[in-house]
Amino acid sequence: MLEIKIDEEEIKELYKEEVDKHLKKLDNEMLFWDTATLCKMTNLSINTIKDLFFYDPDFPKKKIGNKWIYPAKETKEFLLEWIKEQ
Repeated sequence: MLEIKIDEEEIKELYKEEVDKHLKKLDNEMLFWDTATLCKMTNLSINTIKDLFFYDPDFPKKKIGNKWIYPAKETKEFLLEWIKEQ
């Protein structure tokens, strides 16, 4: 009879490392977010975003034509600080 033993903690660690690699790769690929991405990344509607922090002078945003864009890295940093203050 063949017996296979699996170290679940090692599997979890390997899985976590692979997920982290994938997330870092995604982070590096996206330089700007559009409004749809901002809503998706925060799980908030644009109306809620406008009510909570959109008009904060420190919130990083730039209007190009009729479209708002948000620098991904700076936006993430702002959001992490903003949520700490709530």
